[in-house]
Amino acid sequence: MLKIEQLNQHYGESHILRDLSLDVPSGECTCIIGRNGVGKTTLLKAIMGQVASTASRMTYNDVDLLKMRAEKRAFNGIAYVPQGRQIFPLLTVEDNLRIGLPVRTDKAKVVPDMIYELFPVLKEMSKRRGGDLSGGQQQQLAIGRALVLNPSLLILDEPTEGIQPNIVQEITNIIRRLNKEWGLTVLLVEQKLHLIKTLADHFVLLDRGACVARGKGHELTPELISQYLSV
Repeated sequence: MLKIEQLNQHYGESHILRDLSLDVPSGECTCIIGRNGVGKTTLLKAIMGQVASTASRMTYNDVDLLKMRAEKRAFNGIAYVPQGRQIFPLLTVEDNLRIGLPVRTDKAKVVPDMIYELFPVLKEMSKRRGGDLSGGQQQQLAIGRALVLNPSLLILDEPTEGIQPNIVQEITNIIRRLNKEWGLTVLLVEQKLHLIKTLADHFVLLDRGACVARGKGHELTPELISQYLSV
């Protein structure tokens, strides 16, 4: 379980995250929601150690993340798919996937077959450069690269943003399968309400860097949507 208490983060004089506390139950999908600019991506970057932050507690499976360098967190079972995918465009699809192999505890030397079973297009295009893939295919590559680590917690930042509808549905189905069938814990930032209701066991609603509501996925009411999510 990921547990955060009183997380604060500043950019210069701007106070981005404000005494934010968060529990991500093991084996379930927790969705971070809120309008643009409320701190959702900053929260994920703080968990991954990519931005400086303070907290009274930040642990995963009782391991103190506050004392762990960013590059070591993957070795603790945490995989991160950032917004914008950030694949290596000049490397082949296979080489993009192989980057995660040194993190695996089983010391595997080849990309696991399950990655290609989940994303057959990556097998078909394994020798193509990552930059030659479409946006939806690159997102599949980014998720596949994260799964190569064999994580116990998968963190995704708006994985369906800017993706064509048929690939959105495919990615949604895969996230649901990973969570419900494989028991992978998922922490997800997502804006599409129908996907939130499809995937989320729990939601955490942010506004101005603070948690203003939380609950089970089905408890995301029209009133909350109207007040905090509607444009």
